[in-house]
Amino acid sequence: MTDKVKSVTSKGKGLANEFREFIMRGNVLDMAVGVIIGGAFQKIISSLVDDIIMPVISIITGGIDFNNMFVCLDGNSYVTLEAAKEAGAVTLNYGTFITVVINFLLMAIVIFALVKVMNSVSAKFEKEKAEEPATTKICPRCKSEINIEATRCPHCTSELG
Repeated sequence: MTDKVKSVTSKGKGLANEFREFIMRGNVLDMAVGVIIGGAFQKIISSLVDDIIMPVISIITGGIDFNNMFVCLDGNSYVTLEAAKEAGAVTLNYGTFITVVINFLLMAIVIFALVKVMNSVSAKFEKEKAEEPATTKICPRCKSEINIEATRCPHCTSELG
């Protein structure tokens, strides 16, 4: 019986160690930070849509309030979505869906712009790296990487022209 207990505990310690190693990997931590920042970023985009863009769209469309655009499935008529919910009516909230779609499109545009900026910055740094003079060359016989000033390959000892 004690052997079984020892084997289970040793497996548990191994599992705990594996889990700790998994959590401490850089890519898992990076992903966690990305999710947290993404959540905060989503709140900013939601505020942008709800507080700035939707009122402008409402003015352009003649005062339409997208949040109160719904169809009541029980056949009754309600002035607002809140009134329908208070009455316990089942509603199809297509106005809320429109707001969420606009939210998504804005988020996609902002992320696209950020990725585009990051790619251009990355390309600029790669271009600067590429302009550095070469310090190595490839041996024509053994294909080893050698110093550019070498006259003989240190790997295969062939003379370089």
